[in-house]
Amino acid sequence: MKRLAVLSELEHNHQKYKFRDPSFKKMMAALTFASVITFTNLYFVQPIMPLLVRSFNISSASAGLSLSVAVISMILGLIFFSFLSDRIGRTKVMNVTLICSLIPLILLPLVPNFVLFLLLRFFQGFFIAGLPAAAIVYISEEVAPQSTGLGIMMYIAANGAGGMFGRIFVGYIADVASWKVSLFIWFCFALILFIIYYVNLPKSYYFQASQVSAGKDLVSIFSHLKNVLLIPAFIMGVLLQFSFTGIWTYLPFYLENDPFHLQVRDTSLTYLAYLTGIFGSIAAGRLSIHMKKPILVTMGTLLLIAGAWLTNIPSLPTVIIGLCLTCLGFFVSHSLMSAIVNERAAHHKAGASSLYLVHYYLGVATGGTLAGVIWQFFGWMGITVISLSLVPIMIWLNFYKR
Repeated sequence: MKRLAVLSELEHNHQKYKFRDPSFKKMMAALTFASVITFTNLYFVQPIMPLLVRSFNISSASAGLSLSVAVISMILGLIFFSFLSDRIGRTKVMNVTLICSLIPLILLPLVPNFVLFLLLRFFQGFFIAGLPAAAIVYISEEVAPQSTGLGIMMYIAANGAGGMFGRIFVGYIADVASWKVSLFIWFCFALILFIIYYVNLPKSYYFQASQVSAGKDLVSIFSHLKNVLLIPAFIMGVLLQFSFTGIWTYLPFYLENDPFHLQVRDTSLTYLAYLTGIFGSIAAGRLSIHMKKPILVTMGTLLLIAGAWLTNIPSLPTVIIGLCLTCLGFFVSHSLMSAIVNERAAHHKAGASSLYLVHYYLGVATGGTLAGVIWQFFGWMGITVISLSLVPIMIWLNFYKR
């Protein structure tokens, strides 16, 4: 009991981390490595989809399920692990789920058919949700208020960097060797990243277990669906990702055909366009101090649409410029939509943010499958037309006040 009392006093006297503190830097480094693991595990299938089509003798739309089933289970995981982290702690959830998300990497190359591949992706997607369900709350609990915004911005930028790295890393090795070899290599590398993450992640000092029942939490979360100020934001989250995911999921199929004839290793390098989006989200955060967020979202959305349409021009440099504009517009819009949801929620702001995240990943799921049907019937032009669905919601977001 005495030891527990001493520990309790130490934790009570512990100061929240500030930007210049070494522990803040260790925390952000650890969460960056965790982001690389998480978002590589989610998105590594995108650059290798043409290889999956040939390996399992399936259609391009069926290959899109390799992303969609992981995202669907991830949505379930987001809800489950959000509740669980409120009760057992943020770091426990992040640690266990990161390890569990690595297990399928050594099994996926061994499966004899695509059905088993999808089952393993469903399992993996559920545990991928652990980090996004707990990380932002962990930052907000452990970091001083004046540094929290910066910490969250750095974490979101790390998410984008993690997804970009994974697509390039797995895609390039898959083309040089095979997609099976690339997953084994990624597993070994991810294990090293996890060890670095685990050693550097500071313990949680300010976590307090929730005493509210899960039922009451659910009621609070879903009450936001009645808020007419949040409805356009939720729909915007779906359509932003639907359009963006559709483009990046079926880009490898577009670029392997006339007039480009790119190999998977070359296509995977186009994901470097994400760098423009990462820097764009940081710039948007600074601009939002001086400009209204919905106006900045409109600017970002128009950039996304313009970039998507530029990719229809059969010139590789023009396509790359279009992809950079698409990434810039998407990350600007998405980073600010999260802030808009937080501002417009009258109560239970964490629940509103979780609900936005659920809609966001619904867009990923539909962008991976429904966009595949559009691709099969209408080709690349059909994929880029999806971006126009953002226009009416963009207008609604700006002009509906009450």
